[in-house]
Amino acid sequence: MTKVRFLEHGVEIDVPVGTSLLKAAKISGAPEGDACGGVCACSTCHVYVETGADLLAPAEEDEEDILDKAFDVRMNSRLGCQAKILREGVIELRISKESLDAYYNEHPDVKRPR
Repeated sequence: MTKVRFLEHGVEIDVPVGTSLLKAAKISGAPEGDACGGVCACSTCHVYVETGADLLAPAEEDEEDILDKAFDVRMNSRLGCQAKILREGVIELRISKESLDAYYNEHPDVKRPR
């Protein structure tokens, strides 16, 4: 199992190898957006992998093309739908503002913390 920590949200979950960061967010209730349903067609699941990037499958060309259109892209940016866990360990990440905005727009019934 791999431990995935959503920093700033107090959410932590153990998931099996092969799980995407987006699926870990959905299972744990972390507020990560996914307007396209996780098919690498938008950037609303944009996250910053702070530690454990080496535990993830490398970004492929499709993911990099979508990230080219995302906001506030950094060296540690990944799309949660494409970042699949390859090995056990600990992954710590932050959800981008773009993704948080998308999540709360997609879930108007969920109150956004201030």
